[in-house]
Amino acid sequence: MAYETAGEAWRDLTAIMSDEEGVTSTDEGLLVHGTLFAFRQGDDLVVEVPKPRASDLKKRGVAYSFKVDGRSSRDWVRVSDLQLWPELAREAHEFVGEPPVGGES
Repeated sequence: MAYETAGEAWRDLTAIMSDEEGVTSTDEGLLVHGTLFAFRQGDDLVVEVPKPRASDLKKRGVAYSFKVDGRSSRDWVRVSDLQLWPELAREAHEFVGEPPVGGES
């Protein structure tokens, strides 16, 4: 689907992602089991992805570092391309929502 505005893309994304197990949509953004994994900032989607993926996206110019107080924030990246939002939100959901190793012991 081709989106014309960030608002339209965000509404669609929250509807799609809210159907995923453990995902809730709040004023803060999208959370999985209570942990933030994606949110909208202006016309960009901000997601947390694994460091190698964040580096790759930034290197290719697909995403940019998300900065807090002028410093890059962990592995969070900003994405402007509305068409990429669903794919990257799913990746962030899987990354943040993974159970910790040894969590069952």
